[in-house]
Amino acid sequence: MARGVMLMSGGIDSPVSLYYLLRQGHEMTCVHMDNRPFTDDSPLAKIVDHLAVLRARFQQPLPLYVLPHGPTQITLMRETDRHVGCVMCRRFMWRSAEKIAERENASFLATGEALGQVASQTLSNMRTATAASRLPIVRPLIGFDKAEVESVAKEIGTYAISIRPGVCCQAVPDRPATRTKLVQIEAEERRIDVDRIVDDCLRNALVM
Repeated sequence: MARGVMLMSGGIDSPVSLYYLLRQGHEMTCVHMDNRPFTDDSPLAKIVDHLAVLRARFQQPLPLYVLPHGPTQITLMRETDRHVGCVMCRRFMWRSAEKIAERENASFLATGEALGQVASQTLSNMRTATAASRLPIVRPLIGFDKAEVESVAKEIGTYAISIRPGVCCQAVPDRPATRTKLVQIEAEERRIDVDRIVDDCLRNALVM
């Protein structure tokens, strides 16, 4: 089986997606993009508990990289079009996860995305966001609806952790774009130093 890097949030979807990949026998490393100060400590605390459940179930180490994403969000909010902020955010997540994949000798990236559930997960936005990555991106939940994901989460013991109180990301724009084009996003990225932002993020990564 292959080695992959899983983007983890504190929500319901990503631990379920990770569960399916582990069940198939893949060796996974996890990455959490820490959005503080635009959220609180709860997403990271939930992920730590999610991984404890899945480590016990699959007897895998599941190392966790925690990358400071808040400074990236601040730069994007100040210097680029706020309406495309979610897609820009995702592109930096993929770039950072790909750097971790290089360190870990992983051959794919993975996420808990399901088609159309939020603004960043429309087909055009996912296509624009994932163009930032050279590695293939696996989405085990792509065709699931929310009820199906919640059912699996309850079955594997991660649902109660996911629904604990916490602050949602406050960097989300009031009216996020649901249809973006790559040429539009690349024009926005020319206004910032993409490589420096990614390098700064990786330089301050923590491994848990």
